[in-house]
Amino acid sequence: MGAGTGALEAVAVTGAGGAAAGRGLAGHRVLVTGGHGLLGSWLIRALVAAGARVTAIQRDEPVISSLVLLGLDGHVDTVHGDICEPGLLERALGEYEIESVFHLAAQTIVGTANRSPLPTFETNIRGTWLLLEACRRHGASRVIVASSDKAYGRQSELPYRESQPLEPTYPYDASKAAADILARSYWHTFGLPVAVTRFANLYGGADTNRSRLVPEAVCAALAGRAPVVRSDGSPERDFLYVEDAVRAYLAIWEALGRGEGRGEAFNAGGGASHRVGDVVALICRLAGAGVAPEIRGSGTPHGEIDRQWVDFGKLRELTGWAPEVPLQEGLRRTIDWYRAHPEIWAPSPPGSGPATPAID
Repeated sequence: MGAGTGALEAVAVTGAGGAAAGRGLAGHRVLVTGGHGLLGSWLIRALVAAGARVTAIQRDEPVISSLVLLGLDGHVDTVHGDICEPGLLERALGEYEIESVFHLAAQTIVGTANRSPLPTFETNIRGTWLLLEACRRHGASRVIVASSDKAYGRQSELPYRESQPLEPTYPYDASKAAADILARSYWHTFGLPVAVTRFANLYGGADTNRSRLVPEAVCAALAGRAPVVRSDGSPERDFLYVEDAVRAYLAIWEALGRGEGRGEAFNAGGGASHRVGDVVALICRLAGAGVAPEIRGSGTPHGEIDRQWVDFGKLRELTGWAPEVPLQEGLRRTIDWYRAHPEIWAPSPPGSGPATPAID
């Protein structure tokens, strides 16, 4: 517990102009779904540091999770089960007297959705409507639902703006678009104070999902392996450092409390698009490992969008939020975190092999 407490004392989540984000969280009862993932764990870290009483839903019990790596598992109440399990969400909301909900639980890997779409639809769509209905019945005061920039699909105009129609093509993208539309409908129909986030690719320390581009590239470089790129390196993505994403969530939470942003969607990103090949090459250089990316593909893999980039002007205008950590600094922080945790990237046992990274 001591190590976890020290980590929490080091948290200083600030908004634009240095103002503290998440004001009013002390004693506030919050439910976070997906709390053991990258974003969920860093969000919980900020919530607990602000004095919130946090409850997380945990389906699986992996040996290593982001929440455990950040020393937070002893600081949250845990409800065990699947969000699609009948009655689970209503029990959690009622028994823990939840006031606000951050719905982050999802199947987030594009390749997994393409190979096996039904479980993705079950979690991302059915899980969302069950969450929204439980919040409606319970009377939650603020709800934030994670959509994705991928909900926009391929667009002729970039960067993505919230006024553009959602035009998903592939299963993952469609699942997030459906969740996005459902969430906003609960404000317009039932008055549930809900907002939706359409954020760029998140990255940062403590991400245990090695099928994602940044954690696998970092782990490979630190282990002395050539990071694999399964395209020709040309697809472009917008990257957002996880602590910037947390500030954005808390800024939206505050806006909902002021009666603003209800029934609306908000983009957040790093402010530019980057070729994935260039990002992996930068990781190799910053890690100082003497390796280079191994290009194994051509063009953009089937089921992926070739270029993505979001405009965050709407969120900045409403809340003052803007990203504070540029890509190179964020990658440096991420590499430093993994370097301090070799249990994550140490060479795999014989026969297990490295992960094959997604484009994200």
